Amino acid sequence: MDSLKLYLVTDSDILKDRNFYECIEEALKGGVTMLQLREKEASGKEFLEKAIKLRELTKKYNVKFIINDRVDIAMLCDADGVHVGQSDIPANEVRKIIGKDKIVGVSARTIKEAMVAKENGADYLGVGAMFTTTTKLDAKSVTIDQLKAIKKEVKLPIVTIGGLSLNNIEKLKECNIDGFAVVSAILGAVDIKLECEKWIEKINNF
Repeated sequence: MDSLKLYLVTDSDILKDRNFYECIEEALKGGVTMLQLREKEASGKEFLEKAIKLRELTKKYNVKFIINDRVDIAMLCDADGVHVGQSDIPANEVRKIIGKDKIVGVSARTIKEAMVAKENGADYLGVGAMFTTTTKLDAKSVTIDQLKAIKKEVKLPIVTIGGLSLNNIEKLKECNIDGFAVVSAILGAVDIKLECEKWIEKINNF
């Protein structure tokens, strides 16, 4: 799945008082290949409003658009897919709602979780947290050996997440993963477009 290469997950808290849509558009201009709307604090109304606007932006830049958790909002804005965690609706149930042509991603930390996700029809796995992260305080860590084991046992594309930065992704080079899900390393940058370009360059040189 080439679209997993540089996978940006939104977090408006990191952007503080910067314009949410302008910052996301800068990231899309910089080469982000997939965008996930994840807004834990947003009301349903606000989440839907953001989803509809980001759907327009992602179409403009031909980037895949994923909604975190909220299958209903994914359907309402015609997103490309949904990403669910272990405590959310199982992938096979999500699939019943969104249909066979949409993307379903599942977070997994163990081989067992990854296997269940595959059996349930997941299209890709989100594995992490690989490194210490401040954007998801309840995130439990995954070792590089665990990542390799999941990659070996479960034949699904994998995107890693959790504290990724341009300084530490070298450690994942040998794992042969399909992409990197980034939050603060991009959204916290002064020049978001330039930061994304640096990420794309580094990933392309892997």
